[in-house]
Amino acid sequence: MSTGRAQKDKVRVHIRWMIRRDMPEVLTTEQASFEYAWTEEDFLRCLRQRNCIGMVAEADDHVVGFMIYELHKNKLHILNFAVHPTARRIGIGGQMVAKLVNKLSTHRRQKITLAVRERNLSAQVFFRVHDFRATRVLRNYYEDSGEDAFQMEYRVGDDFADEMDGPVNRIAQYEEN
Repeated sequence: MSTGRAQKDKVRVHIRWMIRRDMPEVLTTEQASFEYAWTEEDFLRCLRQRNCIGMVAEADDHVVGFMIYELHKNKLHILNFAVHPTARRIGIGGQMVAKLVNKLSTHRRQKITLAVRERNLSAQVFFRVHDFRATRVLRNYYEDSGEDAFQMEYRVGDDFADEMDGPVNRIAQYEEN
């Protein structure tokens, strides 16, 4: 991870499995972060699935961020990821991404994927800084708004240059090979 590494050491957090008593703080972060926030039932329904993992970032005995992701045979797929607005831009999200990247090598998975709302420029920039690339546009992806999403991927070895002969979407044309 290139540029994000400089921010990583600003605040150290403890990243651990999400437990039931974290839910009030997770929901507070969720509601403060997203116009179309997940409900508690959305979180619980997801976390009941065998391949779904929830983790939280904890600082000073408070949950300041969380991530929900699915385990697949050769990838991790982020379903939900947020840092509380009062704790942003101090390296917490970068530490959470680093935790997931470390899971790639230990589980022999090759990539991390996620969908980012087309209007969520700050998330697009955040993940781009952490070596994710937009790989395609997902039309009408979000049921709640009909909004498009960008599929973004992080790959072990960052082998995007080998696969992309030319721009494949609006973001890719600005990517550097």
